[in-house]
Amino acid sequence: MGDILIVDDERDIRELIGDILEDEGYTTRLAANSEECMAAIAAEPPALMILDIWLKDSRMDGIDILKTVKRDTPGIPVVIISGHGNIEIAVAAIKQGAYDFIEKPFNIDQLMVVIRRAMETSRLRRENVELRRREVTTAEMIGGSAVFKALKSQLDKVTKSNGRVMLSGAAGSGKEMAARYIHANSQRADSPFVSVNCASIEPDRMEEVLFGRESSARGVEPGLLDEADSGVLYLDEVADLPMGTQSKLLRVLVDQQFLRVGGSDKVRVDIRVISSTNRNLQEEIDAGRFRQELFHRLNVVPISVPTLEDRRDDIPLLAGHFIEHFNKTQGLPQRVLSEDAVALLQTMVWPGNVRQLKNVIERVLILGEGTGPIGADELPETDERRDGDGRVVLSGSLATLPLREARELFEREYLLTQINRFGGNISRTASFVGMERSALHRKLKSLGVVTSTKAGARVAHVEPEDADSA
Repeated sequence: MGDILIVDDERDIRELIGDILEDEGYTTRLAANSEECMAAIAAEPPALMILDIWLKDSRMDGIDILKTVKRDTPGIPVVIISGHGNIEIAVAAIKQGAYDFIEKPFNIDQLMVVIRRAMETSRLRRENVELRRREVTTAEMIGGSAVFKALKSQLDKVTKSNGRVMLSGAAGSGKEMAARYIHANSQRADSPFVSVNCASIEPDRMEEVLFGRESSARGVEPGLLDEADSGVLYLDEVADLPMGTQSKLLRVLVDQQFLRVGGSDKVRVDIRVISSTNRNLQEEIDAGRFRQELFHRLNVVPISVPTLEDRRDDIPLLAGHFIEHFNKTQGLPQRVLSEDAVALLQTMVWPGNVRQLKNVIERVLILGEGTGPIGADELPETDERRDGDGRVVLSGSLATLPLREARELFEREYLLTQINRFGGNISRTASFVGMERSALHRKLKSLGVVTSTKAGARVAHVEPEDADSA
């Protein structure tokens, strides 16, 4: 049922409690002083502690042990017992983080009620942590494009180490998913993944949130660094960290220990830090908003996460994945995308990246009718406009051009969009637009459209006018 450590300097008391608990199905360990207690915790942290306040012939009394346990292993519930109990001791113990306080001579039934409640609290906390870990281990990277494969290859390499990783990329591109993938496939996969959204925490509360705090009124309040011990701390949008917090975080990276706000004892942690940003941190450093030393500590392995427009080939896979996800989690219809819908999704502009695509799919499934294929007409309106008769309405700039210039501008933009939709694959583009490959090459050359490699993928763009003279 659970392992309980009983710490009492009176042999009869600790053995009596031990016998009672073992009759109830618990496993127990006994300690007569602080040295035996700390050795037992170091060997294997218990599920719960029963701790006497007064310990004869001990280097530490019960309150000192309680402080140490709540500092180093805050997840262990501690029930305090004492034959010299008074309200002051009880309040002091609760403030330092004790689960409850029982005065000797105690009633066995009362003791068992407190222990069962404490064990239930401990069990719920462990299950909560386990659920978080299970959520992390299901982190799944979706894609098949060349640029996606290049990204995944980089992520796979860093899962084998404890090196710090800096993920850069636009908002919504999937930086946190990449961080979770690293964690889920690393040796720390069974330990916590703690995400800190640096942009959403008030600057004056950041240190308390990260490092926790200690006070006489409320005792020890662990922070996110405590929670991430043995696992991963993910700093999302790290450029938003206040300068003062940056200095203290730098010391954590150097020493793997920190002081809680208001505390005097250093707390040791073993954490791997993964950070992300959608800004140019060198520009932030030059502007005096980010510490260069911290940047170098965090940027051990820099990895760029591509935008959705850099990996348009992956849009059908991602959309199908989101449809399945919403079917399982919300009971929304399990629909498929029509060819027209796929084509439109692959040619749309995605400033919000993968997050925006997910939102579009959810909206379509909620508002759509029936379970048939999703048509292009169900997708959000793009820049293209139509009148009531279904005719395309020209933009003002296009309508003012002569036919030859307007046709050339349309062909250039159309072919750029189609080539990038197919990941730079000219053969697939030619097949879709209904042209011979050689004819398409000639057309591209006449329009000044070329392809080049960007982040492992072929991307189409307009050749600069002075390219020939360069």
